[in-house]
Amino acid sequence: MRRTAVLGSAGTLIAGTLIAGAMAAPAAGADSRHHGDREARGVQIAADRAADAGIDWADCPADWAIAAPIQCGWVSVPLDYAKPNGKQIKLAVDRHVSTGTKDERQGALVYNPGGPGGSGMAFPKRIVTKNPLWTKAAKAYDFVGFDPRGVGHSAPISCIDPQEFVKAPKADPVPDSEADKRAQRKLAAEYADGCAERSGEMLPHMTTPDTARDLDVIRAALGEKKLNFLGVSYGTYLGAVYGTLFPTHVRRMVVDSVVNPAKDNIWYEANLNQDVAFQTRWNDWKAWVAQNDAAYHIGDTPEKVEQAWLTLRAAAKKNPIGGVVGPAELIGFFQSAPYYDSAWAPTARIWSDYLGGDTQALIDAAAPDLSDTAGNISAENGNAVYTAVECADAKWPTSWKKWDRDNTRLHQQYPFMTWANAWMNLPCATWPSTQRTPLDVRTGKGLPPVLIVQSTRDAATPYEGAVELHKRFKGSRLVTEKGAGSHGVTGLVNPCVNERVDTYLLTGKTDRHDVTCTPHATPKP
Repeated sequence: MRRTAVLGSAGTLIAGTLIAGAMAAPAAGADSRHHGDREARGVQIAADRAADAGIDWADCPADWAIAAPIQCGWVSVPLDYAKPNGKQIKLAVDRHVSTGTKDERQGALVYNPGGPGGSGMAFPKRIVTKNPLWTKAAKAYDFVGFDPRGVGHSAPISCIDPQEFVKAPKADPVPDSEADKRAQRKLAAEYADGCAERSGEMLPHMTTPDTARDLDVIRAALGEKKLNFLGVSYGTYLGAVYGTLFPTHVRRMVVDSVVNPAKDNIWYEANLNQDVAFQTRWNDWKAWVAQNDAAYHIGDTPEKVEQAWLTLRAAAKKNPIGGVVGPAELIGFFQSAPYYDSAWAPTARIWSDYLGGDTQALIDAAAPDLSDTAGNISAENGNAVYTAVECADAKWPTSWKKWDRDNTRLHQQYPFMTWANAWMNLPCATWPSTQRTPLDVRTGKGLPPVLIVQSTRDAATPYEGAVELHKRFKGSRLVTEKGAGSHGVTGLVNPCVNERVDTYLLTGKTDRHDVTCTPHATPKP
């Protein structure tokens, strides 16, 4: 799951004519099952059509910033799988062909980086840049990326004017009063209405199961009998849903940094659990900053580092830094440290320089990119998709009392992300479109062993998620990076993890038992 704050918080991990609010949710029971049967038939029809059509690969459009030898193409899918012959939307895909011999080639490896709202189109660049972690897999597989429905070049949705979205500074996410909360609630409700107004026709069909169906159509269009899939963060939930809906269509699946797929976790509880995990990893980073006080001079104990953070927030609230960086923008920037170890040193350096009198680096890093308003690849689009998918996937509490009680309680012990996260998700409380019941993720007949990779101190997707998916996918193998907490383990240098991912992708083999790896190297100042 990508996490970035929105609305009155910090700013961010398709327009239709039909107003979604008028569309009723399918009734429980028989009607719902009937709808599911129609969707299953719809996928088959769409996949057969895609297999016949294939993909017309060509150089990518110049303004996509994807250079040859990577190629781009389109796959058509139904907007509504229950009506496979109705309105179609086009999904953007790209690929770099495998680097090995004909005998070494094992097909296509399709990637999703998470979000919801993330684009996978950068994935084939891993072959171009000769990323050493992926050279063995690149010999065996074409690397295939795609923009999921609603994202980027794939029928992009929008909820607010992108120019409006990047305006700064936003209100402080941490409320001082009931009036502050009322203002945030108003913004959230207006945002939800904006989604219906600008993208209403798409909203009922922005679910994870719909994207999983799209994935199966892409598989067919690629000419693949079975799917090889790498999913990170929210991409693990997409993989879990795909594996449940299409168990016999999976060949190899790696899921990295796992969303807990339990029905009662999607998505309200997932976000509350994330607040706790973010605080844990924020505390890890503060301890590291304190240990390296000789380099940074922020504070020589975690408590002093926390106090420096609160002082910085208070100063930015009173007088936004550079006129554009307030507390919301600070959270948007500083959250990268709990997310990724690779951000530990750069974040501490920028903060240290700011305390030493150089404010420009912090403004450059934390202020929103005012040029980031191109509708189909903007931060606004990513945020709209994040909201639309999480709101459509599950029923959310509509009682403000519940939101207020839960987040007030959590904020007392886990203040780093709690309120910013709450405001980001609050549009789901007044969502104007269908909200479905999450799929019951489980092993279907024919599902091969799935490789699950997870660090124990992950902020965005707490470790329990990997344990839960491991229970649900019988025969899966769990590789744990113990004592580490970077989000996205397969992209880090840790031979214990890297060799197992390679072995699985190349041979399908896993260890006989689950594996615990020591952590990758701790960042150095």
